[in-house]
Amino acid sequence: MPAPIPRDIPDLPAIPSPPALKPSPVPATAVVAPVRRPAVAAFRLLIAVAAAAGVTLELLLGDPTRALSHFVIQSNLLLALVMGLSARRTWTAGRPLPAAVLGATLLYVVIAALVHHLFLASEASPYSLTGEAATPTGWQALSHGVLYTVTPIAAALDWLLLTPPGRLRLRQTGAWLLYPLVYLAFCLIRGELLLPGTPGRYLYPFLDVGQDGFKRVLGNALLLGLSFSALAVLLVGLDHVRPNPIRHRGKTGFRL
Repeated sequence: MPAPIPRDIPDLPAIPSPPALKPSPVPATAVVAPVRRPAVAAFRLLIAVAAAAGVTLELLLGDPTRALSHFVIQSNLLLALVMGLSARRTWTAGRPLPAAVLGATLLYVVIAALVHHLFLASEASPYSLTGEAATPTGWQALSHGVLYTVTPIAAALDWLLLTPPGRLRLRQTGAWLLYPLVYLAFCLIRGELLLPGTPGRYLYPFLDVGQDGFKRVLGNALLLGLSFSALAVLLVGLDHVRPNPIRHRGKTGFRL
């Protein structure tokens, strides 16, 4: 005979529930392994090499101190650094550089190219260069072609075809324009410190206080600043309306 079931069964202790976990973002690398992009890395490395080569030619062909003072040299040095780092991260499937850094770099090299082609190299411009500076030959022509045409176009193609859209913000444009503003102050202070009659006292004819006066130079600087602001806003706008060139690679982890 089985033992009788007791009438009074003591209460069993409650089973403790597992502790609630705090929500935390899961990195993409925990879901999908990053993928290397050798072809993209090679293209970006070529851009970096081209920018560095153009800058090196300018330093070897003229006064290095004066060459380093030009906006095109500084912007291409930045482009070489950014493209070199981006190529390395793309090759190793690392985290991409911030989109704001890429946008600022592209803006600066495009500014240098537009100022050169629209103001300095155009015969219709009142500030067009004259003499040997207007028609460079030999290695000088090669360096100008690389710095003012090849690297800006290559950087624009990299941004359009090899980066995801919608990463730039309007609030970033203010920070981007700080560098051109500081560069303007540098050019004016440099010109004031050099003696009158010094060759290349002012780096650009539209900033020549000795020839046009301070008031007109400030007017030129204001118009250029407004143009650069509009170009920065246009860059952000294009970033939000351009198609995604790498949409079909949505399962490949980090990309740039």
